[in-house]
Amino acid sequence: MGEAHSRGRLTARRVDTLTDPGKYHDGGGTGLFLRVWPSGSRQWVQRITIRGKRQEIGLGSPPAVSLATARKLALENKGKTMLGGDPLAEKRAARITPLSFAECVAAYAEVKLGEFKSEKHRKQWLSSLERLALPTLGEKPVRDIGTDDILRMLEPHWRERTVTAKKLRGRVEAVLTWATVSGHREGNNPAAWRGNLKELLPAPSKVAKAQHQPSLALGDVSRWWAELAQRDGMAAQALRFLTLTAARSGEVREMTWEEIEFGEAATPAISATRSVWSIPASRMKNGRAHRVPLTKEAVALLQALPRLDGSRYVFFAPRGGKLSDMSISAVMRRMQEAQVKAGELGYLDPASKRPAVPHGLRSTFRQWAAEKGYPREMAEIALAHFIGSEVERAYQRSDMLDRRRDMMADWACFVRGEAMQTDNVVRLA
Repeated sequence: MGEAHSRGRLTARRVDTLTDPGKYHDGGGTGLFLRVWPSGSRQWVQRITIRGKRQEIGLGSPPAVSLATARKLALENKGKTMLGGDPLAEKRAARITPLSFAECVAAYAEVKLGEFKSEKHRKQWLSSLERLALPTLGEKPVRDIGTDDILRMLEPHWRERTVTAKKLRGRVEAVLTWATVSGHREGNNPAAWRGNLKELLPAPSKVAKAQHQPSLALGDVSRWWAELAQRDGMAAQALRFLTLTAARSGEVREMTWEEIEFGEAATPAISATRSVWSIPASRMKNGRAHRVPLTKEAVALLQALPRLDGSRYVFFAPRGGKLSDMSISAVMRRMQEAQVKAGELGYLDPASKRPAVPHGLRSTFRQWAAEKGYPREMAEIALAHFIGSEVERAYQRSDMLDRRRDMMADWACFVRGEAMQTDNVVRLA
């Protein structure tokens, strides 16, 4: 096979397009290259010196093993050889003693779960595999797992719990990919969707049953807000701020004072004219930084909050850390229970008749914005949703901060049961 040399390091885009037979070196000093065979099959290979002898180690094949993953594995192997280890011998030994799927889950979790943003997501990830995958796959040697096994695991949940089953499939695929590149199994990933399960299962979009978070009816908002104002505690204050900003619970609970930029004040009272809450990309669901205009009500709420020495969090827990995920939800639950105890229906979602929850307040805001005639794009930006295609987003450079400030001021008036203060609404045809 002839050599094919890349100029500079490989890129993920170029890897996707390489089809001519040859060896495409990545550079970087790890000996990593992509081997393309005349048959069209491709394999990551690392040429490395182990105890004075040049060896080649297979690292899996794209696209199951990405360029980034191959680089990471190659770097780890080089580190082992520098310390006198033998990664090739380790890989061969792994093939002799097959791991079960349950053992692979544990090993994968130890390596990868640290990359998750929150403890909640780590627990959800493991819990779904323990409840739904291990009963079927747990004791089976990972090298023997095939598509039939994956179907047997997924089919009981695919139609009735489609969203959960879809996430489960992706998690099992990740574990099996790790098992492949670690030398515990060979061949295609039986949990892969494209070119595999896609042909055997109905598309999730065709069978999924929409499960919207219960929202607060527009007619109940001012009454609910008045009752919330009577409740003390940091979680109740966080729920009030969440309502005024239409933010997600996690964004509010992890909010720090460093993220807030108060407007310049001509008087001792802080001006809300230019006050902004800037949420870094690392804390956003869509991975993009987000700015939230703070109204005078939101600023006044922040001004009244105590600060705890040694805690960065605006809404801190009793011991100084961030509030738990359940603390804000508990406030709404207790409000609902108080209503029911008084013989009232409480605060129910208009469609599902289920008690409203904090995340549903974002839907309430979205419905209000639509009924008041605010442009769709502006409301979606306020909720930190992606709008339009990738091309449209590339040209949409403005986040409409000043216009959103007026919208959020009107929302605050509506929440309090008062008439809107601005007259800047752009009515839709």
